[in-house]
Amino acid sequence: MRYLPHSDSDRAKMLAAIGVDSAEELFSSVPDTLMLRTPLDLPPHSPEFMVENHMRGLAGKNRTCDDGPFFIGAGAYRHHVPASVDHLIQRSEWLTAYTPYQPEISQGTLQMLFEFQTQVAHLTGMEVANASMYDGSTATAEAVLMARRLTRREKTVLSGALHPQYKDVVATYLSEDEGLICLPPDPLGVASLVEHIDEKTAAVVVQTPDFYGNLHDIEALASTAHEVGALLIVVVTEIIALGLIEAPGALGADIVVAEGQSLGNPLGFGGPYVGLLATRQKFVRQMPGRVCGETVDAEGKRGFVLTLSTREQHIRREKATSNICTNAGLCALAFSIHLSMLGEKGLTALAELNHANACILANALEKLPGVEVLNKTFFNEFTIRVKGNAAKHIEALTARNILGGLPVSRLEPQMPALADLIVLSATELTTNEDITALVLALGEELA
Repeated sequence: MRYLPHSDSDRAKMLAAIGVDSAEELFSSVPDTLMLRTPLDLPPHSPEFMVENHMRGLAGKNRTCDDGPFFIGAGAYRHHVPASVDHLIQRSEWLTAYTPYQPEISQGTLQMLFEFQTQVAHLTGMEVANASMYDGSTATAEAVLMARRLTRREKTVLSGALHPQYKDVVATYLSEDEGLICLPPDPLGVASLVEHIDEKTAAVVVQTPDFYGNLHDIEALASTAHEVGALLIVVVTEIIALGLIEAPGALGADIVVAEGQSLGNPLGFGGPYVGLLATRQKFVRQMPGRVCGETVDAEGKRGFVLTLSTREQHIRREKATSNICTNAGLCALAFSIHLSMLGEKGLTALAELNHANACILANALEKLPGVEVLNKTFFNEFTIRVKGNAAKHIEALTARNILGGLPVSRLEPQMPALADLIVLSATELTTNEDITALVLALGEELA
C-alpha cells in the first residue's frame, strides 16, 4: 500500500462505500490458519548485477535438449527452428500486436491468422480451422465439448492410446462426468474402439500416431461412428507426421486437433505452445475460438476481418462456444512462418528424414539383448520394453548425459504393468553419434 497515493481519508471513503471498517476485513474469508503471521524468510535485497549472476547460476543447473543425446518426445518434440523464424516474429509489427479487435489497423495480424488457418486446414484435410488454441491438450478438450453440443449427447470415448496428459485435461474439463469413458492404456495400439460406440455416443477420440507411436486406421473407425451419428475426433501431437501420413480429414475425421509446437516453436521447458483445431464447414458455428476471414472493403480492395468470435466476450455467456480469451498469436505466427519456409515439398522431406532416423534408432535398439520394440508401425516415435525398471534405466542414462526417452510409468504411475516401457523419439536433429551413444549406454545398463 505504501506506493499508492491514497490518503487515510481516501481509504476511509472507499471502505465506507463497500461497507467494511478496515482493509483486513477484505480477507475475512481466508482461514486464520492460512494467514501469514511472521515475515517470509527471504534473503536481503541485492544489487541488480548480483541477482543476475545468481539467476545465471540457477539456469546453468538446467539440462537442456542440446546438451547431449536427446530422445524424449511424448507430445513435445525437438526440431530445428530456423533463425529467420525468431527474427521475423520479433519485428515490432508482430511482437507488440494484441488481439485484432480493430480490423482497420490490424490487417497484418488478421492476414497472418487467415494464412495460418488456411495452412492448418490444408494440413489436416479439413474445410475450416480456427485461429489457434492454447495447446493440443486444451484443443482436444474443446473438441469434445464441441462434439457434445453438435450431437446433443454426452457419451465420449477416449482411446487407451491417447496421450495420458490429454486424457487428464479432458477429464478436468468434463469434471470426470459419467459420460466420459477412458479406456485402459493400450501400448500395442490393438484395442478396439468399435465395441464402445453406440447411439448414445457423442464422440470417439483417437490419436494417430498415438502416445506409444502406433498408427491407426481411422477410416474404418469414422465409418462406424458415423453409422450411429457419433463424431470422430482425431488428435495429432506430432504435426510433422502429416507431411507423410494421409490427412485425417480425408479419412473421415469430423474434428482434427493437434499440437503445432514442432513447427517454429522450441521446447521451451513446456511452452508456450500452439493448439490447432479444424473441422467441417457445417460445424463452424460450434467451433470454439475465433475465425479470421477474407473480404473486400467499400472500395473493393482485399481485406481481413474477424468473421466469427463466438466466445463470452462477444455474445451471451450461455451461447458462447468457449471461454478462450484469445489465440496463441505469436506461436501461431512462428508456426506459419516455419511452414511457409518449408513448403509442401520441404515438409514432406522433413517428415521422411524424421521417419528414417526413427527407423535407424529402432533397428539399432532391437538388436540389444533385453530390448523389444513393440510397434509394427510408427512415424518418428515408438515404444520399447526393457528388462527391469524403465525409470531406473532412464535415470542411469541421464547420469551419463543421455536423455534416453520417457518411461511410461512417469505418466501412468498407477499401471505397474507398464513399468518396463520407454517411449523414444527421433527427429531430424538425431545423429548417428547420438544413436550409438544411447545403444552402447543402454546395452551396458541392461547387461
